[in-house]
Amino acid sequence: MSRPVERFDSADLDRIIEMAWEDRTTFEAIQHQFGLGEPQVIAIMRSALKPCSFRMWRKRVSGRRTKHGITSQSSRFRASGHR
Repeated sequence: MSRPVERFDSADLDRIIEMAWEDRTTFEAIQHQFGLGEPQVIAIMRSALKPCSFRMWRKRVSGRRTKHGITSQSSRFRASGHR
């Protein structure tokens, strides 16, 4: 299996990281747009961020309702395919 980072160009990786940082963008929206599940997004974030930044991000998104579309009530930033 190839590493998820190798499948994308730098613009796509930047967008994936940006979407992962956004509190209201769900992992499901990232999966819909890029075909990456939560574990692959975590792997990308781990490889792209400094260790301290990664730990801070993981602490913030772990258990956050808005990062998981099934538990989130917000539809503000959802892709049209998720409504």
